[in-house]
Amino acid sequence: MRGSSLLGAGLLTSLLASPAWAQLEQHLPQNKAIGFQPAATEVAEQIHIFHNYWLMPIITAIVVLVMVLFVIIVFKFNAKANPKAQQFSHHTGLEIAWTLIPVLILVLISFKSFPLLYQQDVIPEPDFTVKATGYQWYWDYEYTDPSGDPDKTLTYSSIMLTDEEAKAAGKPRLLGVDNPLVVPAGKVVRVDVQAADVLHAFAVPAFGIKIDAVPGKLNQTWFKVDEPGIYYGQCSELCGAFHAFMPIEVHVLPPAEFDAWLKRTQEEYASAHALDNVQFAASH
Repeated sequence: MRGSSLLGAGLLTSLLASPAWAQLEQHLPQNKAIGFQPAATEVAEQIHIFHNYWLMPIITAIVVLVMVLFVIIVFKFNAKANPKAQQFSHHTGLEIAWTLIPVLILVLISFKSFPLLYQQDVIPEPDFTVKATGYQWYWDYEYTDPSGDPDKTLTYSSIMLTDEEAKAAGKPRLLGVDNPLVVPAGKVVRVDVQAADVLHAFAVPAFGIKIDAVPGKLNQTWFKVDEPGIYYGQCSELCGAFHAFMPIEVHVLPPAEFDAWLKRTQEEYASAHALDNVQFAASH
């Protein structure tokens, strides 16, 4: 919780509790829904298209075929309708067919899935980079200043709110956090993902991203969200007893508002950092 101690209790919370934040639309998962959350990025839109108009027709056709064959077998080849079963061990044409058809289906699926995997994996030139580090059971976010000035490097922890805190803040239960990740709208955001203890996974369904956070290894993902708003995700890798209480809250701001927030927060962070150092020196 490095950021929480340096920033001081409630500092980021007070910065985020401004009228501008209250105007952001919350993009939430819906109770009892069976489909995807609305897409907020081009990658997520392509995932939806691939699933809804490519995978689902293929899966539905396979299920219908299997059910039709099952019904035929039940009624035509039961003991009453067909008391003497046919005896044969091989059918070359049938064996070729049930080998070749699945291969063709997989090739058909790969025809659309490989370009999508490429789009997810190859990161465009980023406009902004943030590091997300998974801990048991919260996230740390780090904003490195482009100039390399360590005093302007902002680091803070993001911890799930209790039920009472979430209700008071108007945030969803089990998804709202004290200090959300804040990024600019319309910009390519690269996320460097790692873990400090065990395996975690950084996942935001509306962005179409999910990537493992691995101790000792740096993974990267990216997103570009054009519509300002509040988006939610969760750790999606079983990481211990409180895995279910490790949400991700992302605030996407218009670029001008984001720049103002970042500058103001860096200044507050630098002041808190200096005060923390003074207090540490005085105590020793």
